[in-house]
Amino acid sequence: MLNYVTSSRLPTPWANFTLSVFVEKETKKEHLVISLGDLRTSEPVLLRLHSECLTGDALFSLRCDCGPQLEKALQRIAENGRGAVFYLRQEGRGIGLVNKIRAYHLQDQGIDTVEANQMIGFEADERNYELCRPMLDFFNIKAVRLMTNNPRKVAALEAMGYEVTERIEHRIEPNPYNRFYLHTKAEKLGHLFDDK
Repeated sequence: MLNYVTSSRLPTPWANFTLSVFVEKETKKEHLVISLGDLRTSEPVLLRLHSECLTGDALFSLRCDCGPQLEKALQRIAENGRGAVFYLRQEGRGIGLVNKIRAYHLQDQGIDTVEANQMIGFEADERNYELCRPMLDFFNIKAVRLMTNNPRKVAALEAMGYEVTERIEHRIEPNPYNRFYLHTKAEKLGHLFDDK
């Protein structure tokens, strides 16, 4: 269960967002909603479910697409004038930072991202999107336009009873360091890349 704690302004290069903090009761893990405009209207909300990626979001790693996806989502919301990023503290598709770096070590040896997670004892994707429910309900969000390439996110929201009126492709241009990673996400995790 997540509880709302507090909010503040978050000025960025693209817009002055509102930053809201939710805390998991049991784990004390903090999750964020970065929002713009009034989310409590009946119009579907432009939404990105973004799992924490310290290496990509803060350290500018080129081996994933996380940092550029976060930036692109904030830009799109700013252009739209309304929307939200749910910043979920589920590092490494839910395995945590230390285990993600262990998986990176295996990837450095040519193992793909899915096999690396499995080799250290985890599923390919350990994330739990059920924790989005209290945040969606807090903002009275019933329908979303979801920025994602991941059909599991669409399925998770729909299974919880929320309407996904549109899946908006959210790819970034690959680079030499993440090309194999992106290929693996498409081939083994079912990620959808509409334009390539």
